[in-house]
Amino acid sequence: MSGQQMEYQKGLDGVIAAESRICKINGKEGKLYYLGYPVDVLVENSDFEEVTYLLLNGELPTAAQLEDFRRRMREGRHLKQPILDMIGNFPRDSHPMELLQSVVSYLSGYVDHKIHHGPHCNCRDTLHQVSQIASVIAAFHRIREGLDYVPPRDDLSHGANFLYMLHGEEPEQREGEIMDKCLVLHAEHSFNASTFTARVVASTQSTCYSSISAAMGALYGSLHGGANEKVIAMVDRIGEVDRAEQFVKDKLDRKEKVMGMGHRVYRAKDPRSIIMEAYLEELSERKGDRRYLDILSGTFMVRILQPWHVNIGKRLVKRPKIYFRDTGLLHALLAIRSERDLTSHPKLGASWEGFALEVAARAIGKRNEELYFWATHTGAEVDLFWQEHGKNWAIEVKYTNAPRLTPSMTYARKGLNLAHLWVLYPGDRHYPLATDISALPLVKVGRTWDYP
Repeated sequence: MSGQQMEYQKGLDGVIAAESRICKINGKEGKLYYLGYPVDVLVENSDFEEVTYLLLNGELPTAAQLEDFRRRMREGRHLKQPILDMIGNFPRDSHPMELLQSVVSYLSGYVDHKIHHGPHCNCRDTLHQVSQIASVIAAFHRIREGLDYVPPRDDLSHGANFLYMLHGEEPEQREGEIMDKCLVLHAEHSFNASTFTARVVASTQSTCYSSISAAMGALYGSLHGGANEKVIAMVDRIGEVDRAEQFVKDKLDRKEKVMGMGHRVYRAKDPRSIIMEAYLEELSERKGDRRYLDILSGTFMVRILQPWHVNIGKRLVKRPKIYFRDTGLLHALLAIRSERDLTSHPKLGASWEGFALEVAARAIGKRNEELYFWATHTGAEVDLFWQEHGKNWAIEVKYTNAPRLTPSMTYARKGLNLAHLWVLYPGDRHYPLATDISALPLVKVGRTWDYP
């Protein structure tokens, strides 16, 4: 090392500490993979128990393997009385993450086997760490609310059983399914702070329980795992939808962070949010309670677009389209007017597609209730539809270097009788794709929309 100077990397930014094949994030395209499987495919075709097997073993199970794995996971849900006593004696005003970090180490003393790290350790066969976390959270919630502990059931999925233990009654089938799928969406997210913490502890040949406990300490931090909770707290603080816009403006004026504005690793839309948007809408309708949905819309984190209906002989998507706008309107409020501004901003991660739609919507100058989307069940769609000067206009957003004409575009132009269809993309050349269809760089969108 003589004559060489060590380079300091604050926060280990840019330093490759290790590699992981378990999870891959393609932030530019907004893709998330678990061991090569897209997360949306897993959500559609698997459940939390099957995905847990995949993450632990590196491959999907056979039917027989999954049956045995389900049995062992469900048998591991039960908490022994000393664990329940420990939960009951824990300070009731404590945060659940504080309990979890403490109880995980305590759990290690009440399993039928001891785990020692080594080349042939059986960490993948010990499912108590996975199964009992949900049981601990549900038990703590009920005990500090003065309610009786509800033992787990082995005939329910992991998500449905958690809701059962939490509320004391079996959830509706669909609610249990959604909870289970949300657990799949949050099961893995690459080499993050808590994973790094766990691996550092594990590298000392400590136990799995010690590694997980340390990881939970990292996950408790508001810059890592606390964002979801802070969003709910923010919505509760706003209280009424009419107060949402002013709340965000006040935050920006004070240069304070607005929680819930997307994950920094994604340049395009976070693929998990696409799925959860539909769940948010569905549950809001099922419960007859749109408070969270409407307030999130008012804080610019959610845009609600109604479908445009026209009789073209095809089945149309009739459910409103709800998407988390991430930092879209916030970018506009901060005078970030182009993709170049967005990608060079020192603090903001970005959802490019959401940003593009927000810039376009502001230029068009319509109220939100005058903007629509259009989609058929066969896959044809436009992201934004509106009427002006007695004509129909539409926008499709494509995060690609050189958009090409697709059958969907041609079908939409004809079916909607469009005067023009613009394809917004992150380039610098405005060029025609077909009659009344053109590729338009986002950087060429001005303060007002330029009609042909």
